[in-house]
Formats: sequence, C-alpha cells, structure tokens
Amino acid sequence: MKYYVGADLGTSSLKLILASREGGVLKTVTKDYAVRYPAPGWSEQMPEDWWREFCAGVRELTDGVDGVCGISVAGQMHGLVILDEADKVIRPAILWNDGRTFRETEYLNTVIGKKRLSDYTANIAFAGFTAPKILWLKNNEPHSFERIAKLMLPKDYINYRLTGVYATEYSDAAGTLLLDVKNKCWSREMLDICCIGEEKTPKLFESYQCIGTVLPDIAKELGLSENVRVIAGAADNAAAAIGTGTVGEGRCNISLGTSGTVLISSESFGVDENNGLHAFCHADGGYYLMGCMLSAASCNKWFCEEILKTEDFGAEQKNITEDMLGNNNVFFLPYLMGERCPVNDTNASGVFIGLRPDSTRADMLLAVLEGVAFAIRDNVEVARSLGINIESSTVCGGGARSELWLKIVSSVLDIELQVPEAEEGPALGAARLAMVGCGEYASVGECAAVEIKKTVKPDKAIAARYEKKYKRFKEIYPNLKMLFKLLAEEN
Repeated sequence: MKYYVGADLGTSSLKLILASREGGVLKTVTKDYAVRYPAPGWSEQMPEDWWREFCAGVRELTDGVDGVCGISVAGQMHGLVILDEADKVIRPAILWNDGRTFRETEYLNTVIGKKRLSDYTANIAFAGFTAPKILWLKNNEPHSFERIAKLMLPKDYINYRLTGVYATEYSDAAGTLLLDVKNKCWSREMLDICCIGEEKTPKLFESYQCIGTVLPDIAKELGLSENVRVIAGAADNAAAAIGTGTVGEGRCNISLGTSGTVLISSESFGVDENNGLHAFCHADGGYYLMGCMLSAASCNKWFCEEILKTEDFGAEQKNITEDMLGNNNVFFLPYLMGERCPVNDTNASGVFIGLRPDSTRADMLLAVLEGVAFAIRDNVEVARSLGINIESSTVCGGGARSELWLKIVSSVLDIELQVPEAEEGPALGAARLAMVGCGEYASVGECAAVEIKKTVKPDKAIAARYEKKYKRFKEIYPNLKMLFKLLAEEN
C-alpha cells in the first residue's frame, strides 16, 4: 500500500496524518509548540520549534510503516520567516495574528493607495499580511532587514529543510500582498515598494506540484526513503477547502477554528471591488474569495477558560436553552485580536454590551457564540452583495463539534450547514495534494469528494429572531470605531 503524510502547521500545534487512497486516514499525531507575545499585539514563533516537532511527529507517525510516497504541508498563512546568506533564521517568525504593523498597513492603504494595491495584487493591506511585516522590519529592525537573503512562509520553511529547495505555491503566496494574484507571478511593483529584490523570493509552484525529494541525511533521520516526494502544499484555508470538497465553481466552506473564515471557490479570477474579501489563488489551480475574522473559536476558549475558569465547554453550553436563541439581550463584539474582514481595524477589541443585573453566565456565553456567528455573516453579506448566492456550506474547525453553535450559525445565516465525515481539515487536504502530486489522482477535483456526516438546517423561527438581532449587531462597531482609535492612541 502507498502512504502519504499530510501536515497542518497551525498556530498552536502541528497535526500530522498518515493516509492512503484505499484506507483514508490511518493515523494521527499532534505536536504542540509555544506562541510568544513579546509585546502587546505581537505574536511570534521560532521556526526551529516547528522543524523539531515536525521531525518528531513524522518519526512517530511512520514508525513501522514502509511505503511512504509523498509529504505535503499546509500551514498558517502570512507569517514572515527570514533567512540570512548562511540559511540561518535571522529572528523569530512574525505570525498572521500579529498586529504591530498598523502604521505600515496605513501607509500602504493611504499613501500607496488601495486602488494601486488592488491593481498590483487584487487585495489591500491588512496588518496580518506579509508585506507590511517586511516594511516594519525595514523601519524598526534595519539590522535584520539588511541581512535578508531569503523570504518564506511558515510551511515553506519545513519544505526547505526537507528538500533544500527554495519554493512556495500560489495559495500561500497570495496572502503576502506581494503576488500578482490574477497573473500568478510576483508583483515587481510591490517588491519595489518593500525594497525586496526578486532573487530573495521563492520559486512559485501550484499546490499539487512536486518541488523535490527528501534530502538523504533528512530521509535517514526521519526513517524515510530518499525517493519520498515533497509536494508544494497549500495555505491552511485552501487545504481545508480541499478537505471539505470546496473546489471548482461556487462552493462555500465556513471554518470555526481559532480564526474564522468564509471561503468561496471559483474556477476564474474575481475580486471584490471594495476589498472587503480577500481574492486569493486556490490549491486546485483556480481562485477563491475569502473573508477572515481573527477570533472565532478562540473567543469561546478565552471566555470559558480565562473568564469562567473552565475547560468543559460542553457543560457550559448545556445551560443555553433553545428559547434563548435570538432572544438574548447581551451582545458580544468578537474582535479580541482586532479584526480583518470586512472592517480591517487593528484597533478594534472585544466588547460586551447590554449587560444588566440579571444577566447570567449563560447569557454572556451565548452572546459570544452569537457574536462570532454575526461576524461570519458580515462576510457572507459581502459575498451576497457581489451576486454570489450561498444556499449551503460545509463547516469545519473545532467549533463545528458544537451542535448548539452549528444551530446558531445556520440560523443566523439562514443556510444549510454540512459537516464532513473527516475532521482533519488542512492536514487531510495536504495529504490529498500529496496523492495528486504522486499520481494517485489526475487532479485536485478528482480527490476532493467528501462524505457528509450530518446536515444542520436553519430553524425558521429562530432565523427570524436573529434577523432582527443581526441588524442591531451591525450598529455596534460603527458606533465604537472612533473610541477604539482613541483608546489605541492612549496606549
């Protein structure tokens, strides 16, 4: 039997799966690593931590297994990894949810201008994107900036250590604000703006293409054959879309992970003229529009663990009865890390509003779950304004394990939600890319069929109540925007 390793290099952990075409997912291994917060709003990791846990995970995953043919890694987007001439990591990687680049982001959007950015890359600047991070280094750590010989994204560092090949692929490169998404090439204009020579950028591949084989010494260390192919891989959201069958024209997937996303696949390039949604390349060779919110399931984790001091999320949700849905007088704005789509505001923060002496912990928890659902709807409404008709969606991520949360999201959006049988998400998508890259399938579309475990339909009575509640939710951020800015300036 032929085996394939799919990996998901996440923000807090690495998930690896061993899969085959015949047997599906055969084994799973998870390895944790730390996130560092050296200053308020900063978020960093050590690339060496990723590599150490990746090697340990692969050895554990493939122990006693012969016949591994391919490896593919999906990874957290937008992170900046920089190497010097000796291929040594210069500084910790700056992650996707790092908000330090608000000045550089404002410079790009106002001085360079959103119109020019969109013309160059199909997107505008967001604080989490890679290009603002490069400018931040230039402005704040010139000693690091001047040493840069190679720029890469988190998963590409793993591939580089595996193969010695300096490469990336279109789905991840699209989130750097350095890629001409429409024409699938590095934007010379953006490289010039960031003062980066094209020789410092990796070679571009499609997600399903082979970039090389495992280096002999690394193969020996991992207990693998030197003939194991390393496939380019994908951005985590694009890989998750493959794992949920969201490929081709007009399919939708909602992720309730640490962050939240709404991803709509397309066979042709398209862009939101108001840039409320990202326009990115897809791992199937096509494109997708995506709305991204920085805090989704992490809001529930924060409220339960840090405020309620419990890790039993299910027990807390049992106190929320069906008659409470859409009747809650408490609102929650889920902008714990600032927000990306569609508001693009690093100053925004989490807010409870509507608290009274009789408000309960169940009211507040329900507000958290509803607030995330409303923020997801904000992005769905942008898609609908573009004429995209979303009648159903697959849903994945840790939050999708909650029956209550699925019912809330389904009713807030008034659409049917489908939960895939497999829960491996990006790691499964990566394994399928490895299969395509090794010839098991002729195309990504051929391997992306999924089995649906359950379907959640909106409750029409609850949906009607949420329609009214959503209109109130939409008024919260505009009325607090200036206050967020003033508070940020004071800090």
